[in-house]
Amino acid sequence: MKDRIIRATALNNTVRVSSVITTGVVEEARQRHNLSPLACAALGRIMTANLLMTWGLKGEGSLSIRFLGDGPIGGAISQAFSDYTVRGYVGNPYVDLPLTEEGKLNVGKAIGSGQLNIMKDLGLKEPYSGTTDIVSGEIGEDIAQYLLDSEQTPSLVALGVLVDIDYKVIASGGVIIQALPGAPDDVLDLIEEKVILGKGVSILINNGLDARGLMEEYLQGIDFKVLEEHDVKFDCKCSKERFKNGLYSLGTEELTSILESDGQCETRCHFCNEVHTFSQDELREIIESRNNN
Repeated sequence: MKDRIIRATALNNTVRVSSVITTGVVEEARQRHNLSPLACAALGRIMTANLLMTWGLKGEGSLSIRFLGDGPIGGAISQAFSDYTVRGYVGNPYVDLPLTEEGKLNVGKAIGSGQLNIMKDLGLKEPYSGTTDIVSGEIGEDIAQYLLDSEQTPSLVALGVLVDIDYKVIASGGVIIQALPGAPDDVLDLIEEKVILGKGVSILINNGLDARGLMEEYLQGIDFKVLEEHDVKFDCKCSKERFKNGLYSLGTEELTSILESDGQCETRCHFCNEVHTFSQDELREIIESRNNN
């Protein structure tokens, strides 16, 4: 099943809906960062929510989500872009905790208490940034509370990641349903009541539902108009040139010390775990360039 996002409206444009399949996206993140099942579930939910929230991004726009809690996962960060790509990482990719009483991965305890920060960069002078307290650490509830507090948009957020016994991600995705001005007062409550009686997102995806099927399942018979559909993927904007610019910003003394002590320099991207190596000659070139300017 392809990783794909669908955006739609319903009830005369008073309800906005996005649904996405992210199984491949989250599996790539798991492999790149060697994530434990718990870390994978946490980061997978955040990256899924991140893609769902990119509605309206254009050009070089991006949206970042930061869960800065005091739990053992050590914080979790994701960034999605207008081209429907996403990347992310956690502080402790090996975090492991006992299951909840319901036998589920304890994402809430892994995240802990703290703050949720969301930054939207629309290419203007200053990006928009909003911060709220983490409600539960389970991600979906926290995103819904943020949307209500910061954007005054009542939202139903359902996210899920299913990890197999071999740690491979076999199902991941999510849905956001938002009540806009003019929506019936009880529309989200009615949808949520029916959803609670049904199966979770990851189970539905594992049973074969794609992004459109997921949207139909959560809207419970409400007709909707699809506005756009796009493939989504894990992708990082890092490059060796960007890391070179970072090294250039270091002082000549520090660069020389690295050259003399190590002979080369390895840089690693937090978001994708890619390593970029700079040889002796490349380091000398950076030092000479600094000295000549």
